Amino acid sequence: MGTIIGTSQDVISFLKEQHKEVKTLLSAVGSTKGEERSNAFYELRRLLAVHETAEEEVVHPAARRSLPDGEAIIEARLAEENEAKKALAELEELDIDSTEFESKFATLAKDVIAHADAEEREEFARLAIKLEPERLDRMRRAVELAESVAPTRPHPGVESQVANIFVGPFAAMVDRARDAVMGKH
Repeated sequence: MGTIIGTSQDVISFLKEQHKEVKTLLSAVGSTKGEERSNAFYELRRLLAVHETAEEEVVHPAARRSLPDGEAIIEARLAEENEAKKALAELEELDIDSTEFESKFATLAKDVIAHADAEEREEFARLAIKLEPERLDRMRRAVELAESVAPTRPHPGVESQVANIFVGPFAAMVDRARDAVMGKH
């Protein structure tokens, strides 16, 4: 992953940079074929898995507590994340160059972009105003740590901080072992 990690970035800047990388990978998957598409899809799936896990463990709980309508905002984002995880899991089972993959991927791409835009508008922008810079910096470090041990594949139904704590380490171990066997990272 080419995720930008800079010590001067707060959690909001860090996650928005990852959203840009997600959009670049969505475009790469949509515009390539064969091994190039397969590699881009692998990187996309991996980035989405670690990114969403970190948000679920660090950012969403802060938004729930800090924003007046945080509960409703986060419930909507978690529902979207669950649907994306299901779609990614379905896509993994398809021939990467099939028309079915392309059709389902186009829907996923549209939904992921809408989800990222909603997060940035309804959650990130408001947290940037509400929380002090030191806390946003600490949250970035927590997100980086969470991403370093997160599962690398989608696990539908694991969209909460508690579920990630109990299921995440085992899922991450299994995912990373599968990745190693496949010769990926």
